[in-house]
Amino acid sequence: MIYGAIDIGTNAARLLIGEIAEDDGHAFVKKISYIRVPLRLGMDVFENGIITEHKITEFKKSMKAFKLISEVFEVDELRACATSAMREATNGQAVRDLIQAETGVNIEIIKGQEEAELIFSTFLLLEHDMKDPFIVIDVGGGSTEISIFSKSEKPVSRSFKLGTIRLLKGKADKSEWKEMSEWIDKNLKKNSKYKVFGTGGNINKIHKFIGKKEKDAITLKEIDDVYDKLRKFNVEERIAKFNMKPDRADVILPACEIYIYAMKELKVKELFVPKVGLADGMIYNLHQKKNIAATVLS
Repeated sequence: MIYGAIDIGTNAARLLIGEIAEDDGHAFVKKISYIRVPLRLGMDVFENGIITEHKITEFKKSMKAFKLISEVFEVDELRACATSAMREATNGQAVRDLIQAETGVNIEIIKGQEEAELIFSTFLLLEHDMKDPFIVIDVGGGSTEISIFSKSEKPVSRSFKLGTIRLLKGKADKSEWKEMSEWIDKNLKKNSKYKVFGTGGNINKIHKFIGKKEKDAITLKEIDDVYDKLRKFNVEERIAKFNMKPDRADVILPACEIYIYAMKELKVKELFVPKVGLADGMIYNLHQKKNIAATVLS
């Protein structure tokens, strides 16, 4: 089965086409095609509270293109999920209905909790012993999701209104930082040694920027050093000097700020970067549902 996942984030929209494959009994998302469009819905939403006509036009074009590409790859099932920007736009539901009517793409505006759970589900596909406690930090354009797994207990997850574009726009409430700190303090098991994972485009870029190998961890000091190095340059200079995309060059500093804060609150000095995200979780979720349906019918 070939699945398509459209992740409509605050900073970008992504189409991941893939299938669930196995290697020595270990399941993973085999990526067939990946396309990213810097849609940047959050620039409208956090400034004006709505998605503007110009942005709606770009949105429609992106979804039409994603649907056509999915058809070219003969995708068996396609799912589209929108996150923080669409959740908060006052015209989010109306735009969703318009997109469906004009492109045929049915967009689900998911809550932060479901977003965290979908991202967390991808870790069932990684070579990580699920008996060992671990934490997942996902920093997006509009929100940050943190999930804590302690041994065989049900994981706890929380979405915070702290995202890179939200910080750029000066729309992050100071109380949200305190909420994150208090939630971590309440849910962290004091005697557990957690392995911490970071997901999202920015931490992937930081990992590559430092020159790390695939399974190498990034230390808190290294993220601090990246922050100190990049802050000396403006956005245009970061694009030219470090070959960054424009929609990465402006958000990478606030991303560093969020990761640094979260890691300090979690009292950890390193994190691993598995390079999976919401779209991977969506594909795995579609696969699980297909298996459950097949079992019921058999």
